Amino acid sequence: MTDEHGIKIFLSHLAEESGKNILKYFRKEINVEMKEDESPVTIADKSTEEILREIIMKEFPEHGILGEEFDNYKSGAEYTWIIDPIDGTRSFISGAPLFGTLIALLRNGNPEYGMINLPALNECLTGNNKKAELNGKEVRIRNCESIDKAVMLATDHLHIHQIRNGEAFDSLVKNVQFYRTWGDCFGYYLLATGFADIMIDAVVSDWDYLPVIPIMKGAGAVITDYYGNDPIGGEGIIAANQSIHSEVIKALNQ
Repeated sequence: MTDEHGIKIFLSHLAEESGKNILKYFRKEINVEMKEDESPVTIADKSTEEILREIIMKEFPEHGILGEEFDNYKSGAEYTWIIDPIDGTRSFISGAPLFGTLIALLRNGNPEYGMINLPALNECLTGNNKKAELNGKEVRIRNCESIDKAVMLATDHLHIHQIRNGEAFDSLVKNVQFYRTWGDCFGYYLLATGFADIMIDAVVSDWDYLPVIPIMKGAGAVITDYYGNDPIGGEGIIAANQSIHSEVIKALNQ
């Protein structure tokens, strides 16, 4: 069942089941562990990925799985599912509803379908590189002709100062209409639904960005790595509308 209609139904099922599990733990007292990369993880992250893996393996036993919390399954398969059970775990453990589950279906390494499910907001955003939909209704990025009218978002500007050109970023902040740190998957959600114009991630893992590529492209955005190259296998992520994307890349790397 890899036809488009079947995948959409299956993604909806994954969103429903993962969301139910995550909300059991949201704004509850739970233990927070720190991983080797100093990022937090909870029982909600781990149990949600386990649930998603079980559903996928039952429905598509021949498909591979790459998730944040557990080992790869069937590396090299034609179809591979990418799972980030909770993107924005810091928001989750802080009681902020700006977290989501990211899922992608890749064929031979190329993301064909992507999903951002925001369970605390009851919003599910999907894309297939040609179209993006929010709860089944098509969405598009808004038109923004110049940087001085742009709303810019970033997941963590401290990362930008640590590993990219921090001074160039600060200069860009001064030139946009306004800047906020509504980042992680929520930032891409705002861009795709027409409420923001630039989204910046200084550093990403496969499960952070592969699911958003089909959504960004489907909504009409340009998505590249931090230097304007192909996002797959690149460094960081920059997403923006076509009118200003190249200008953003130039400004960040001057």
